[in-house]
Amino acid sequence: MHSEPSINPELKEYVEREILPRYEHFDAAHRTDHVRTVIEQSMALARSYEVNPDMVYAIAAYHDTGLAFGRERHHLDAGRILAEDATLRRWFTEEEIATMREAVEDHRASSGHEPRTIYGRIVAEADRVIDPETILRRTVQYSLANYPTFDREEHYARCVAHLEEKYAEGGYLRLWIAASENARRLEELRTIIRDREALRRLFDRLFDEESNR
Repeated sequence: MHSEPSINPELKEYVEREILPRYEHFDAAHRTDHVRTVIEQSMALARSYEVNPDMVYAIAAYHDTGLAFGRERHHLDAGRILAEDATLRRWFTEEEIATMREAVEDHRASSGHEPRTIYGRIVAEADRVIDPETILRRTVQYSLANYPTFDREEHYARCVAHLEEKYAEGGYLRLWIAASENARRLEELRTIIRDREALRRLFDRLFDEESNR
């Protein structure tokens, strides 16, 4: 285990001022609290590897910026945003920026390939944030934001379908770092998905909370 990674204060000040505020305009599941969690988890994972902490920090900070252009290609748009940010050349070489762009492009859970570098594996793992209640809340938030005409039962059906497709046994989610807590938490989530009574109770509570905000 390596010591706590430190971040270049000028890089951190720039990201805090110019990049993180962009998340305030995204859907409720991808706002500033989400990116800060991914940064925190990425830096925690980085302690176990010989990596550049400034690169890890920047990758995590930029990973969802592409949502400004829509969800479908957000990972590619985020990589482009990072690569086109001239200010980053103050702290990183072109080779490092290319590696960072790849990592951002590779973070998406539905990606058909394994992240190409350890940097991509770190941010992809950190982005999973597998906490059962947080995942279901984000699923409800996304459903409410994107399917406003749905009634409660339609939202529930969509949420169950999403959980089955992504998180259940055979789902497309892949974990890339065995040392993370995500494997244990994923099994907790799968237990809830299998127990439809428990799942429905949790859904109803979160649906009511999010609907009344």
